[in-house]
Amino acid sequence: MNARLPLLLLGLLTLALNSEAADWPQWQGPNRTNVSDETGLLKSWTASGPKLLWTFAETGVGYSAPAVVGDQLFIMGARNNTEQIICLDVKTGKQVWAANIGTQFNNGYGDGPRGTPTVDGNFVFGLGGQGDLVCVEKGSGKPVWKKSMQKDFGGKMMSGWGYSESPLVDGDKLVCTPGGGKGTVVALDKKTGKTLWQSSELKDDAAYSSLIAADVAGVRQYLLLTGKSAAGVAAKDGKLLWQHAKNEFRTAVVPTPIYHDNHVFITADYGAGCDLLKLTPAGGKFKAEAVYTNKNMENHHGGVVLLDGHLYGCSGNSNGRTFWRCLDWKTGKVLWEEGAKLKAGSLTAAGGQLYLYSQDNGTCVLLDPNPQGWKEAGRFKIPQETKVPRKQGKIWTHPVVSNGRLYLRDEDLLFCFDVRAAAE
Repeated sequence: MNARLPLLLLGLLTLALNSEAADWPQWQGPNRTNVSDETGLLKSWTASGPKLLWTFAETGVGYSAPAVVGDQLFIMGARNNTEQIICLDVKTGKQVWAANIGTQFNNGYGDGPRGTPTVDGNFVFGLGGQGDLVCVEKGSGKPVWKKSMQKDFGGKMMSGWGYSESPLVDGDKLVCTPGGGKGTVVALDKKTGKTLWQSSELKDDAAYSSLIAADVAGVRQYLLLTGKSAAGVAAKDGKLLWQHAKNEFRTAVVPTPIYHDNHVFITADYGAGCDLLKLTPAGGKFKAEAVYTNKNMENHHGGVVLLDGHLYGCSGNSNGRTFWRCLDWKTGKVLWEEGAKLKAGSLTAAGGQLYLYSQDNGTCVLLDPNPQGWKEAGRFKIPQETKVPRKQGKIWTHPVVSNGRLYLRDEDLLFCFDVRAAAE
């Protein structure tokens, strides 16, 4: 017997015990919190950053982030004027299949699809910028069903930057927000695309935000932001459970709401600021009361995460002044802000750390979340920037960490980096 074999097996066992991989099957991860429980990741980076494993240079135009399940990665992009769901092999970075969604969405702030595919069992769901919703087979990309937000559900957006939502799968339902007078939210049978219900009481125009599911005081509901308000509808029938008007919402409402302990945090840019809402059962519905309302977080579209009672995100952008900020969840008080070390961008959390991604030049920063101040653990810049004309857009795809890999996108370029820690 090889004398080194027991040591090798011991090393592999130690690595397995000290690390836990995690799929990222949809927008903002399994629970739509933008926080991964994955462990065994690098706690700091060298000056050159983590190792680049591969680059896929044919993602096409668009801002879709990847969804990752096992050895498959799913992302959306527009190629040859057609929006597609593209499946890649995670190990090699090679394309496995591509499935058409619809005609390319074109806009002065960047073309192509905006949302992230949702993977559930044998299906992949994607919503294109024109409002085309498709379901395809996970293994082959073969079409299963297709719907149109406008034609099938009377959909209407709050403004003209294209459908940007990532559809939600909840049990047997596929849920999304077409917006408009027929009902803001619609629930479909995920296997057939058949309409189960459309919210007749909530008829706001759709925003660019993706809804989330939550069990509040024993009631399953979908929490969402519209062009006018924050709201919750019953998962079983779409009944309006509560609504919080937000008169400051204008232009574009993008960030995903955050739910924790019967409270909902909402934020938007363009002067809207942020609110923490407490949800309380009231006569078969719910009462939404503002715990605080302020301008301490005006998140454009880079997202906000909640870690250990603190909110982290980038505030401002539309006004030309941006700050990375840490807020106290319960009070909304700013604990620190940093405006010089990194310009505006997006973020995600994994392994107890924050991954910040600059929208201006593709710099990625590893940050130790600390309510005392900015504590950087490394930074690097993507190897190259896209040659696709940005128009007025920037690097707006959010970073994703899944199964020991960090994914960063700049239009047609998708980079995969190894962020796994070495075995001790």
